[in-house]
Amino acid sequence: MKRTLKISTYLAADLETVKSYLMTPALLNYVSAGLMKFYPIEPSSFPSKWVERQFSIKMFAFHFLPIGKQIIGIEFPQKSDHWVLRDNGSGSLIKTWDHLIFLESEGGGTRYTDEVSIDAGLFTLPIYIYAFIFYSYRQMRWRKLVNLNFRPLNDQLIE
Repeated sequence: MKRTLKISTYLAADLETVKSYLMTPALLNYVSAGLMKFYPIEPSSFPSKWVERQFSIKMFAFHFLPIGKQIIGIEFPQKSDHWVLRDNGSGSLIKTWDHLIFLESEGGGTRYTDEVSIDAGLFTLPIYIYAFIFYSYRQMRWRKLVNLNFRPLNDQLIE
């Protein structure tokens, strides 16, 4: 029973700046801080900038409660009207976690959209509800980061 969630926010930063930070794995833990923490297994560390490949990770809810392993499958599909990052992942409980991040220029800023398709059998609905909370929280953390002019991650930026 697959479900798809789509939520969007406006970021008051230009698309190239948002894309530069999105490409740093440090951003994943920053925008997820408080709800989730991700630790790489294979390879044993994240690259400084995302590349197309699969990453095996351990996930911890609230930074201490282990909730399993997952594959982050980074891809960069070609789209003509916007930029896309895809995490075509799966996990020990979730057989499909297909997460697309769309970036589009809007006014002087960027329209940031998370779209995730989830299939976890009987657990799909509760995981879908958690995903709604998780991605809403991440987008709030994105807006906060932009309002702070990306200061918490400035040493992580890779041109």
